[in-house]
Amino acid sequence: MESTFADINLSAVASAIADPARARMLCVLLDGRARTATELAAVADIGASTASGHFQRLREQGLVEMAVQGKHRYYRLASGEVGHALEALLVVAGAERTPFKPSTPSALREARTCYDHMAGTLAVRIHDAMVARRWLEADGRDYLLTPLGEAALAQVGVDVAQARQRRRRFACACLDWSERRSHLGGALGAALLDALLRRGWITKDLDSRALGVTKKGERQFPAFFGKEEEPSAGFEGNESVRKCGYATALG
Repeated sequence: MESTFADINLSAVASAIADPARARMLCVLLDGRARTATELAAVADIGASTASGHFQRLREQGLVEMAVQGKHRYYRLASGEVGHALEALLVVAGAERTPFKPSTPSALREARTCYDHMAGTLAVRIHDAMVARRWLEADGRDYLLTPLGEAALAQVGVDVAQARQRRRRFACACLDWSERRSHLGGALGAALLDALLRRGWITKDLDSRALGVTKKGERQFPAFFGKEEEPSAGFEGNESVRKCGYATALG
């Protein structure tokens, strides 16, 4: 019986997953966050030079993708389909995946500045809400702001026209170093931070990059950025919203 392209491709993917070191790397990436090459090599208990070959194999089979930010190379699962397949295999194997435990201090993990825009748990939730509400649409490695998104951001005082005039990327996904997921960067991210500060939803800590959520912000974030079918979803009970008082910056 002749082999088909389907079974050949399946065996190649299965072979890539079957190696214990690569399997460990893939399991760690199941939470949707990205990891540096150094972190994944440590998880797999292998050297950096050996890990390089494993990364190449995983990329060739479409299991992971690489993102370069600054001097670091980050790896994450290539798609949701890859994640679903790995989850199914874990069920068959009767195994549990280890949750990610960030080492970032909680004062900065919840909400902080990243250059001139927001970062941390709260910023990632805002980014995800904007994508889910179709305020942002992917355009390669950048984002397009939809008319719906422009109208929504105008309600909180974001000057979109001015942001477009700045000589830099307008809107892009910036990999969050504590959450290992994307928050909103670029001129639009900076304009959003400025607007939220002016509105009094957040405050800056004088001694660090930490941001605090005010009482007003605790009310407004769930209402404005929550999911359409459930306005407070994703923000109600969020540590960065729940923990922060009016005059207390995170940490």
